[in-house]
Amino acid sequence: MTARRVPIIPTIIVLAAVATMIALGVWQLGRLAEKETLIARYTAAAGEGEVAAFPLGGTGEDVLFRRSQVACAEVEKIEAVSGTSARGQKGWVHRATCSVSPGAVVMVDLGYSRDLAKPGFAGGAITGIIAPGPRLVADPPQAGLEAMAKPDPGDLPNNHLAYAGQWFFFALTALVIYVLALRRRRG
Repeated sequence: MTARRVPIIPTIIVLAAVATMIALGVWQLGRLAEKETLIARYTAAAGEGEVAAFPLGGTGEDVLFRRSQVACAEVEKIEAVSGTSARGQKGWVHRATCSVSPGAVVMVDLGYSRDLAKPGFAGGAITGIIAPGPRLVADPPQAGLEAMAKPDPGDLPNNHLAYAGQWFFFALTALVIYVLALRRRRG
């Protein structure tokens, strides 16, 4: 009775896959720390009283959650998107696409309503908080609408720990399945 040898190529492939999964788990742990730092930075920015210029290009990550102001010269369209009021009620946030200069538009969340009807908004100066998108969340609300829930850095998804756990679990699962397959092959 001779013992069968461990197959070299399949073993190398499984170990490479396991190493990759572990590396992805470690990478997600690093992303966790980065996201926590980013959320802390945004939380500090939300407390600043200084008004920031609204970013007309890019994502505006350096000014998210800060107060800003735009002058809506022309309202291109208004649409209703699902949203939440400052009191936690679900309904509609009315989002305007505002032309602020030739070739530059800004998305502005005007306010909350339970009604889908478009509010009468013709433009003008709007103050508010810069939210991801970027878009300006009007504070105070415009066009007779109710106050919306303010953008909160704590609402940003930070599920990197769960992703890391998944990668480590996948690596362990691959090893267990491979060991069971080797045992079955020998038996």
